[in-house]
Formats: sequence, C-alpha cells, structure tokens
Amino acid sequence: MSAPGVNQSRRRVLVAATTAVGAIGAGFVAVPFIASMNPSAKARAAGAPVEADISKLEAGALLRVKWRGKPVWIVKRTPEMLAALPTLDSQLTDPESLVPQQPDYCKNPTRSIKPEIWIAIGICTHLGCSPTYRPEVAPDDLGKDWKGGFFCPCHGSRYDLAGRVYKGVPAPINLLIPNHQYLNDTTILVGQDQGAA
Repeated sequence: MSAPGVNQSRRRVLVAATTAVGAIGAGFVAVPFIASMNPSAKARAAGAPVEADISKLEAGALLRVKWRGKPVWIVKRTPEMLAALPTLDSQLTDPESLVPQQPDYCKNPTRSIKPEIWIAIGICTHLGCSPTYRPEVAPDDLGKDWKGGFFCPCHGSRYDLAGRVYKGVPAPINLLIPNHQYLNDTTILVGQDQGAA
C-alpha cells in the first residue's frame, strides 16, 4: 500500500535516478581500484616480461630489447651461421651448455628454441660489459678463424653466434639465456616461458 498523496510515478523516477547515480559512482571507485592491481612501472622494470616483435628482423640482424634493465639480444641467424656452429666445439669452454641455471631449451647446439632465432642477455659474463655483435667472417682484427659472434672490447672475451664462450678468455661461462617463449610466429615474450604461471 502506498501513502495517500504520494506520486508513484515520481517515486519510480527518483529511485531509478538514484540507482543510476550510485552505479556510476561505484564505477568511478572501482576503476582506480582495479587499475591499482596492475604492476607499477618500477615492478615491470624489475622483472615483468616484455614482448619483442621479430616480424621485421632480417637474416643476420640483431634486435635489442630491454628486460629487467638489461639488454636482451635477438639474432636471426642465417643458414651459414648455423652451419658454422658445430665446427667451433673444440674451441669452446662449454659447447653443450652444461653450466646450470640455464633453461633446458638452450641446452642444444643452437642454444635456442628455434634454430634460426637466438636470444640472450647481452652482458659479458666476465665483468658485465656489453660485447659487440661481430657477424662478419675472418675480419682482420679478430683473425682468419673467426666465424662470427660477439667480442667484448673490455677484456677480450669472445663468444660464438650461440653465445658460447671461447677457451682462454676471461669470461668463465656462456652468455645467459633468459626465459622466453613464442606467443606466435612473430612475437617473443622475454622473461617468462611456458612453464611459468
């Protein structure tokens, strides 16, 4: 029952308007709350995965992305580069990548998920300098046996095109391979692999 003299139509309009204003207000409160659940820029820099688009990466070229404040290299190796890798095993400290703390998918001759695409953290394992990419074969300054790779100008460490360290140089271990996965044929997620949640 309604009280005498109450306009029911006006009451319904006021209830509907109050409900609408309340819903809008709840939305304004919920949006910042939900947005606060996303990682901050600082948290992303501390380790959130990054996507790398390799759709325009040409054969023999190197792409650099940043993850956890470190340079990550992505190289699209040519068939000639891949063919040279097994010929270097006798000159390398750890040709089979047996040193622990590396993803299982880098414990193969190419140290990669897909042979033609190689990914590594671009920091020398000696004292943290950044080696230079030297894909040319037999340059004068690196010698006639050089088949391409990475040369650290700080102390002379050398790595092949799979990031495997040569014997007799200051660097003790191969370049590190970050966890990564392919989201599709042209996008790599660096910092998380398929085993991570």
